[in-house]
Amino acid sequence: MHELFELFRSFFRIGLFTFGGGYAMIPLIQAEVERHPGWQIGRNEFIDLLTLAQSVPGPIALNTAVFIGYKSRGYTGAVATTLGIVVPSFVIILLIALLFADIRHNPVVDAAFKGMRPAVVALIIGPVLSLARGMHWAMLFVIAGTALAVWYLGWSPIYILLTAALAGIGWVLFTSKKAKQQNDR
Repeated sequence: MHELFELFRSFFRIGLFTFGGGYAMIPLIQAEVERHPGWQIGRNEFIDLLTLAQSVPGPIALNTAVFIGYKSRGYTGAVATTLGIVVPSFVIILLIALLFADIRHNPVVDAAFKGMRPAVVALIIGPVLSLARGMHWAMLFVIAGTALAVWYLGWSPIYILLTAALAGIGWVLFTSKKAKQQNDR
């Protein structure tokens, strides 16, 4: 029961104190995973969970929370992390919806939002740099090419992700077949 509460508490804090959406939450989620070795999720497995969370429909932070909770404590862990990440946002959005008409033209609120923008950008760039560490240098060209294809050529990210997934499957099949042939010799 203590482990479930710890999962809930960790993701509740992330949900409560992170501004900027799911991508801004990723470095905080990664830090929590690293801080809790009992969750039994290593760096490579975290990257795999993050990739999976990005691949399925839904917000990346919520998907990541579900996968981490499930990996750590099964279905009850998934429920604990889901509630932890969702409840703060739900309550905050509810309060903002109730009060926004009264405060939207308040200069202090406007200044606070303008002040948060650079921090949100930094929180989004952080996981990108963290995930890029350890990649083969050729992958940086793939990243740049993908970004250019989406932003300047207007290609759908869905097709790029599907193509990348198929290429990854093909590569693993090719290399495993090649390794098997070498082992058979």
